[in-house]
Amino acid sequence: MLGWVVTFLVIALIAGILGFGGIAGASIEIAKVIFFIAVVLFLVSAVFGLARGRTRV
Repeated sequence: MLGWVVTFLVIALIAGILGFGGIAGASIEIAKVIFFIAVVLFLVSAVFGLARGRTRV
């Protein structure tokens, strides 16, 4: 998922350099949304991992 964030950031940088402001802005917004979704999923995963506890082998 973070790979998508990097992809959209690169697209935004290239579009910004070439003068396509609308595409650059849209790419940045998409990257922000995907990044925050990734952070939320990570936190949920961490909480469930801690709540489940360690299993003994």
